[in-house]
Amino acid sequence: MSTIKNELQKALKNIFGFDTFKGRQEEIITSIMNNQHTFVIMPTGGGKSLCYQLPALVKEGTAIIISPLIALMKNQVDVIRGISGTDKVAHVLNSSLTKGEIRTVMEDIRNGDTKLLYVAPESLTKDEYISFLKEVKISFVAVDEAHCISEWGHDFRPEYRNIKLIIDRLAENIPIIALTATATTKVQEDILKNLGVPEANVFKSSFNRPNLYYEVRPKTKNVDADIIRFVKQNVGKSGIIYCLSRKKVEELAQTLQVNGITAVPYHAGLDAKTRAKHQDMFLMEEVDVVVATIAFGMGIDKPDVRFVIHHDIPKSIESYYQETGRAGRDGGEGYCLAFYCYKDIEKLEKFMVGKPIAEQEIGQALLQDMVAYAETSSSRRKFILHYFGEEFDEINGEGANMDDNMRYPKEKKEAKNEVIKLLNVIEKTRQKLKGKEIINILIGKVSAMIKSNRFDEQDYFGCGNEFEGRFWMALLRQVMVNGLIRKDIETYGVMFLTEKGKEFLKKPTSFMMTEDHNFEDDPEEPVKNTTSLMDETLLKLLRELRKKVAKDRGVPPFVVFQDASLEDMSLKYPITIPELTNVFGVGEGKAKKYGQEFIELIAKYVEENDIIRPEDLVVKTTGTNSALKLFIIQNVDKKLPLPDIAKAKGLNMNDFLKELEQIVYSGTKLKIDYWIDEILDEEQQEELHEYFLEAESDKISLASKEFNGDYEDDELRLYRIKFISEVGN
Repeated sequence: MSTIKNELQKALKNIFGFDTFKGRQEEIITSIMNNQHTFVIMPTGGGKSLCYQLPALVKEGTAIIISPLIALMKNQVDVIRGISGTDKVAHVLNSSLTKGEIRTVMEDIRNGDTKLLYVAPESLTKDEYISFLKEVKISFVAVDEAHCISEWGHDFRPEYRNIKLIIDRLAENIPIIALTATATTKVQEDILKNLGVPEANVFKSSFNRPNLYYEVRPKTKNVDADIIRFVKQNVGKSGIIYCLSRKKVEELAQTLQVNGITAVPYHAGLDAKTRAKHQDMFLMEEVDVVVATIAFGMGIDKPDVRFVIHHDIPKSIESYYQETGRAGRDGGEGYCLAFYCYKDIEKLEKFMVGKPIAEQEIGQALLQDMVAYAETSSSRRKFILHYFGEEFDEINGEGANMDDNMRYPKEKKEAKNEVIKLLNVIEKTRQKLKGKEIINILIGKVSAMIKSNRFDEQDYFGCGNEFEGRFWMALLRQVMVNGLIRKDIETYGVMFLTEKGKEFLKKPTSFMMTEDHNFEDDPEEPVKNTTSLMDETLLKLLRELRKKVAKDRGVPPFVVFQDASLEDMSLKYPITIPELTNVFGVGEGKAKKYGQEFIELIAKYVEENDIIRPEDLVVKTTGTNSALKLFIIQNVDKKLPLPDIAKAKGLNMNDFLKELEQIVYSGTKLKIDYWIDEILDEEQQEELHEYFLEAESDKISLASKEFNGDYEDDELRLYRIKFISEVGN
């Protein structure tokens, strides 16, 4: 095992130039090196590609990478060729190639020069390709964007269902690696089943976003006014509003503009030029709000989106998770507000009319999960994470208090006896009914299905008729989230008892439940958003000043002060340079270079508005860990290799880079050119310098997107440190 470990470390350094693996990369790669079936569920930006690229380059033979997007394939091939120095190492095999190009690809594979072959699933159905690939050594097959396999996924591709048959035609016992950035428990099971690898090693990263606050409000006739009120309470912050139709997008964007809010529409019906223009306006902070269709996958990746509003409820939890996930990507505030009424669900149901029955069944099941989320009075975060197959402690878990139900909880009541009734009905009906029929039996409502199975003649029929169906539906959902029952995939929602549920029946314990919100009646006036401790008026003035200072100095706004620093100023009101150094992310150097105009503005504002400054806040210091910082600065001055400095203090690369970032963002110069020269050539440095000089934001996710994955996050972070140090300090 240690030989493999050393080999991987060596390859990581020699081929990719990295010193350490990210997250669970090493475990995943080891699993592939040991020829084991592997399933990787990792959110975007986690480093999925390296998980198959590195073992493909190290292992004997050619790895086949199945991907749905030709553009993505070409991009990845270019990246691999770039780091290897030869074009032969990676190829694309698809219909766009000429016969001569196909011959070249085959020759390179036959000679053992090609380590990665990117193909679309359709290409692998051709007999000539199959016959050829049978003759060569295949190291493994990687299925990228594996959620495309599942009808339960949000991007289902029918051609992906045949992948297993194709692999079986190539050779016996080929290791399979499936990778996806998003997959519910249903989708995961479907992928493993379809690929015929139920025993695969599964590696899953957490889906929890603890900084996001989830709230659902009743959707009234005055929903536009409610949205305007919310946006005005969050003036100066960036936000996205999702609507169901293009028409509504246009109308709402117009309404916001009329009411003094800077907003632009964004949907597939706009021409490419307008879309690009609106996107740039949003990214460059020329407008605060983008109104967009749910159906349109936006190319907007802005890390400091502070709120996401759903004017209309999306059609699945997975879509909702993706859309709300656009908020607070920088780890800062992220407010996710959804307006809900059941009529929206009925509209979505109408869209399914005329589709195949199986598709309707799936669509209905996904919609009902969305209804359950909207109406629940339990922890919304627990609900979402349960949907993705993840356990969550709603009392002590990270972000436990970050939703409307947990912050303003409804009264709970004992429901032990009712849970017993519910589980008994599931058991006695031989675990073959969906939730709706189980509830019908409990309340004593006859249906054709109940009649045909004679359930209405049993003693348990109507045993729960003292409560309405709504009560039992709420209980059913909470019992499911707590793991006493589960929904089956294959049968579109049939309920089964889990081991935990069977145990509960044998030995019942207390079960506290909350009744769901009732969205059927005329909703009352929604609760206003709680106000922030920050002085929003001052924050707006500080942002404007930062823009001006940045323009005058010819540097991007983030170089002057980060968002977090401005927010801290609007909380602490510093009016002298020493006080300014106590603000988050502001050191002596930065305070002296940029601080004067800011403290003058704050002093004037404090005087004009009779602000009583919180002295206790002002004197707080951020000078912690100064010995470590001094150690780092001294050893950088000695030009010691950065990984060695990190190692000496027992820091991994991520934590070490955080320390470096804190040092330079506080205004201290760090001369790391010697190390940058080791990892990036002159041309790359020039390219990155130009990018950061013109960028509105210093967010790594935006930079990574701009360069289409040409640089690893660690490279971008290191160059950003050099840039801030030289340009800003």
